[in-house]
Amino acid sequence: MHLTHLSLVDFRSYPSLELTLGPGVVTFVGSNGQGKTNLLEAIGYVATLASHRVSADAALVRDGASRAVVRARIVRGDRAALVELEIVPGRANRARLNRAPVSRARDVLGLLCTVLFAPEDLALVKGDPAGRRQFLDELLVARTPRLAAVLADYDRVVRQRSTLLRTAGAARRSGGRGDLRTLDVWDGYLATHGAEVLAARLALVEALRPAVATAYRSVAGAEVPIALEYTSSIDYRAALSPGDDASTVGSAGGDRARLAQAIHEALAAARSREIERGMTLVGPHRDDLALSINDRPARGYASHGESWSLALALRLASFELLRADDREPVLLLDDVFAELDARRRARLAELVSSAEQVLVTAAVAEDVPVELAGTRYTVLDAQVRHAG
Repeated sequence: MHLTHLSLVDFRSYPSLELTLGPGVVTFVGSNGQGKTNLLEAIGYVATLASHRVSADAALVRDGASRAVVRARIVRGDRAALVELEIVPGRANRARLNRAPVSRARDVLGLLCTVLFAPEDLALVKGDPAGRRQFLDELLVARTPRLAAVLADYDRVVRQRSTLLRTAGAARRSGGRGDLRTLDVWDGYLATHGAEVLAARLALVEALRPAVATAYRSVAGAEVPIALEYTSSIDYRAALSPGDDASTVGSAGGDRARLAQAIHEALAAARSREIERGMTLVGPHRDDLALSINDRPARGYASHGESWSLALALRLASFELLRADDREPVLLLDDVFAELDARRRARLAELVSSAEQVLVTAAVAEDVPVELAGTRYTVLDAQVRHAG
């Protein structure tokens, strides 16, 4: 899989751009603030319908413009597809596939698969649980695009259930009773959707464990015990059938009904606290991926170099899982080499050089290892020119 053309209209700093691309390594070199990251952000947006830099789409539209358009032509084997996304602040985004409208923007998910390496990746190790949950969910959707709808449904249920709890809690604090007649219905929805999210995440973590350990060894050049543990607000282990493990639950034959029952029971136990606090305290939206190095929590104990090695290992493991699924991803390396020492630069370059397409940004050309020699562009004031 690779991109052959990227077109931007009023996306970030680009009034317009037409960029032809090919397989192999393509490097964009330019000083900070010239628009390099915007290019990779646009490509990543086509793959995930989200930015790795901001949570609100309004920031993606160039100042003074009412909308932004991103077009990407994608080739996979002997098949090609043109994806067009229209980003309109305050409104639902619109998508077209091969110039024909699709009913929902998420219908184009899966046509482009990317793995992004960026300075922000350090937060996967040192940051809050929300970033690790997002990492898992984006990889789930990249491997199984239909899960985008499951995650969207789950998020909607959490929002609406929390609104009900907040309203009822406020009423009770004011001396009223609060209307909770529909709470049992929302509990059922949350348990059903939450069980599917939980099962999918558990299976993914099982698949990631050996891949992350192998990738860490390759990046760090050392045999170090690495552990990934899914920590949940649900006692999912008690919900497993005898002889099952997390990978079995995540499969088609896994007992999701037992997970849904476990969520129901946890919701019942937490109901009074949820009403008091006005929020949903139980479910996959409260979970985390615990990372350990040498049997110690990476967050708080890992050195800067260890943290970077683990962050890179998570991305490399994602790359290998997608490859194993026959979904060769486009690799996006956003100014990541400037963050690494020479040894890690060389190891990362060696590990990604076999990808079908690698798109790299760098402020200084010398930061890019020689192993990633390829086509080079300069980026200056949102103008992209071939470096010759």
